[in-house]
Amino acid sequence: MNNRAIAYIRVSTDMQGRSGLGLDAQRQAIEDFCAREGLAIRDSFVEVETGKGADALDRRPQLAAALHTASLFHAPIIVAKLDRLSRDVHFISSLMSKKVPFIVAAFGKDIDPFMLHIYAAVAQKEREMISERTRSALKAAKARGVRLGNPKGRDTFGDEARMRAWVQSAEVRRAKALARAKALTPTFRKLRADGITSANGLAATLNEQGIATAQGKHWTARAVINIEQLIRELP
Repeated sequence: MNNRAIAYIRVSTDMQGRSGLGLDAQRQAIEDFCAREGLAIRDSFVEVETGKGADALDRRPQLAAALHTASLFHAPIIVAKLDRLSRDVHFISSLMSKKVPFIVAAFGKDIDPFMLHIYAAVAQKEREMISERTRSALKAAKARGVRLGNPKGRDTFGDEARMRAWVQSAEVRRAKALARAKALTPTFRKLRADGITSANGLAATLNEQGIATAQGKHWTARAVINIEQLIRELP
């Protein structure tokens, strides 16, 4: 592998593409990674397309172009996160068969390609579990007498769609909160070992050290209590 790399950036909707939502963050993550690893970005490919479906590659010409360019220059393709390629393990496997190295900036340069299959399988399973929980929540809501949908058809984004979006959003927020709690566990353990045990003291120390909350805000005693509850829920 030489020091050249191909950047691939993807968002899932045209709205995200027009607004730049997510594009700049992915580009910055890739650029920061390449700077740390001494890699030079040879070309960048940006796609606005869903990652779902067995024919996803056929619907993603920029990814196909990135694969061709990477093969031509014997360079790896770098993405900010694995889900920018796909959450489908079979699709990830098909990409691996192209014999083009893929690097996920969030995982680091030296991760075994086999592990990408594992992470993709986990992501796929999580998506399936979210869908199942959404269906269960909708079923429970119907059982309680909640009216779903709009029989008059005036609202194309009816109650059922709103509930599905709410459940999925809640799942995403919880997953992010748990990931943040896991990352901060060593910090909290050290602070407590240093004798800082109160929620107010922990919040003040975290703020002094410039460590922000998951939302990028200052710590409060309540935020400390909340994240410590999440830490206790970690396996």
